[in-house]
Amino acid sequence: MEKSLKNQVALVTGASSGLGKSVAIYLARAGAKVAVNYHSDEEGAKDTVETIKKEGGEAFAHRADVGDEAEVEGMFEKVFDTYENLDILISNAGIQKDAPLDEMTLKDWELVIKTNLTGAFLCSRAAVRYFLKRGVVEGVSKSAGKVIFMSSVHQEIPWAGHINYAAAKGGLTEFMRTLSQEVANKLIRVNSVAPGAIKTAINEDVWKDEKQVKELLKLIPYNRLGEPEDVSEVVLWLASDKSEYVNGTTIFVDGGMSLYPGFIGNG
Repeated sequence: MEKSLKNQVALVTGASSGLGKSVAIYLARAGAKVAVNYHSDEEGAKDTVETIKKEGGEAFAHRADVGDEAEVEGMFEKVFDTYENLDILISNAGIQKDAPLDEMTLKDWELVIKTNLTGAFLCSRAAVRYFLKRGVVEGVSKSAGKVIFMSSVHQEIPWAGHINYAAAKGGLTEFMRTLSQEVANKLIRVNSVAPGAIKTAINEDVWKDEKQVKELLKLIPYNRLGEPEDVSEVVLWLASDKSEYVNGTTIFVDGGMSLYPGFIGNG
């Protein structure tokens, strides 16, 4: 793989499994030193770090709740103490606590908003403060910093029974766009990636069930489930100078799920 991120440092939140794990490994393969954030899955985070090191990269793991201000500040201090720099933030950490609205508890509403939206705020605020102070480093990147949020097709598609998750991702859309508007003139790039149905451990019970896959594919015009690599390739591109003129946008990686496939043949 081309070392397009050589001499750069990346922080990936929620990198102990799933998309975060895949993204962290991809960034390391491209030459970045990677801080692997996790909340509860210490073994998963260690595995991410070990995989990166086995492939010749540099990484370390750090536990922090992205929804806790003090823990986020401590995490960034650890990154700076270890690598003395930061170039890329991948704000990926997210959770689901599903229930119909009339059955949803305030605790589950607040926990999802705290992790999925407030976490994006706290992490990007810390990163942007540093990027503004440091500015562009010639010979490393054309940008002063890159912030990439992991959103979802449900920033656009309503999702009954998941109203806290959909609200967080919808809010993240305008958060990303507004932040981009604020800092683009400082050469800080802010974008989002919105995955659709991707085969990860969290939904393994679905993609290993032939009947459930058949139903799910009705929602995907491209007629296959996504792989973590499909998302990681896009994140890597957004983190590199190859996408230097891309700012304030969401790239959907969903096989066409956001195209309202239910209308196929009904025009």
